[in-house]
Amino acid sequence: MEIKRPGFQPSGKGPADWFTGAVRIDPLFSPPDPARVAGALVTFEPGARTAWHTHPLGQTLIVTSGCGRVQREGGPIEEIRPGDVVWFEPGEKHWHGAAATTAMSHIAIQEKLNGSPVDWLEHVTDEQYRK
Repeated sequence: MEIKRPGFQPSGKGPADWFTGAVRIDPLFSPPDPARVAGALVTFEPGARTAWHTHPLGQTLIVTSGCGRVQREGGPIEEIRPGDVVWFEPGEKHWHGAAATTAMSHIAIQEKLNGSPVDWLEHVTDEQYRK
C-alpha cells in the first residue's frame, strides 16, 4: 500500500509544445509498471488550452472548478463545468481548456500503451478556439 499526500510531487508548468497559455499540472498518481493508469490535476488560466491530441486507450476528465471548453475533431465546442465527466474514445482527436474569461481545473485520467499515454499534435489556433 502507498499513500500519496498532497504535494508529494512538485507542480509543473504545462510545456509550450503541448499547451497554449498558462497551465499548471499537479501530479496525483502514476503507479509503477505493470499499472498503466495515471492521473493529474490540470489547471488552465483563462484562454489556456491543450494542443490537439489523442490517447491510445482513451481519457477521462473530471471537472473540479471553473468553466471550460472541449472539442473533438469535427464536433462543436462544448462547455464544461464542475461535476461534468468527459470521456474521449481511444484515438479520438480532441482538445480541452479554460473558457476565454474563466479558469478551469480538471482531473485527467489516462492509461499508457507501450509506455505512452498521449500523442500530441498541432496547436489549436485562436480562430479554432473562438468558434
